[in-house]
Amino acid sequence: MPPETTLYDISQTLRPDLPVWPGDVSPALSPTWMIGPGCPVNVSKLSLSTHSGAHADAPLHYNPTGADSAGQSLVPFLGPCRMIDARSAGPLVQLDHIAPALHNAPPRILLRTYQRFPHDQWRPDWSAVCPNLITHLAAIGAILIGIDGPSLDPQDSKTMDAHQAVSKAGLSILEGLVLDHVPPGDYELIALPLKLAGADASPVRAVLRPLPTQGAPS
Repeated sequence: MPPETTLYDISQTLRPDLPVWPGDVSPALSPTWMIGPGCPVNVSKLSLSTHSGAHADAPLHYNPTGADSAGQSLVPFLGPCRMIDARSAGPLVQLDHIAPALHNAPPRILLRTYQRFPHDQWRPDWSAVCPNLITHLAAIGAILIGIDGPSLDPQDSKTMDAHQAVSKAGLSILEGLVLDHVPPGDYELIALPLKLAGADASPVRAVLRPLPTQGAPS
């Protein structure tokens, strides 16, 4: 039998104590039916923010006339990507910080900015992304940008400059990825949003696996 394919799960575990954007809804799971006399199954009710954990922003999130999660293309969320270590960038990831790593890059770019992902606390000081970098990524053929922080923009931004740059460039967005355990390099990204009508975002189960032409990263 062939060896098991290496998979990197880059999703957060959705749970009641998941750190969430201040004022947003924490995930909650409650039973609707439980196995017992007269009931052969467990069925649960799930309540959570559309931006819980690893998630894909739909254009509707930052554009009032943009597509919802059900209407956005799935193409950007499945295919070759490059994970780039941008931990030295500081509060704003700019082109100069990652330019050497963009040579011959595939069309999906993921940025690691945390020294260690904050699984158990909300940190408002994540690294945002410079709008000019987003414009450059689009110019070299990128169709998706992903990051381990909860947003491409700073927490206190009211202009959402990075998201607006994404809107103009036509890129897709992944946020809240966990990249601590992934060596920098090229992978296949699989992170499909749910088909949620009217939703401004969707949680994803995001994974990376080695491209068919390469072995498992050492």
